[in-house]
Amino acid sequence: MSFGKNPHVAKALAAELKVTEASDEIARVQALRDAAHCWDRAAAREPPGKRRSEYEANSNRNRALADAEPSDHTRVDPSTLN
Repeated sequence: MSFGKNPHVAKALAAELKVTEASDEIARVQALRDAAHCWDRAAAREPPGKRRSEYEANSNRNRALADAEPSDHTRVDPSTLN
């Protein structure tokens, strides 16, 4: 790890990649919430300014996507779960 790098940014980007690879709605929402948490941690490590605002915006966007209603084609039928 090099000095001056925020390790939580890479973790947040990896979590956002998991969103695209999620197999179902539950996994997608969990990955979005994990990404939002990582963006929050990344923002906490930055001084007030442009990067911090950008990281906070990413966090808010991911939480809004996680809280949004899923479209009809991505809904999971609870009777098909274990």
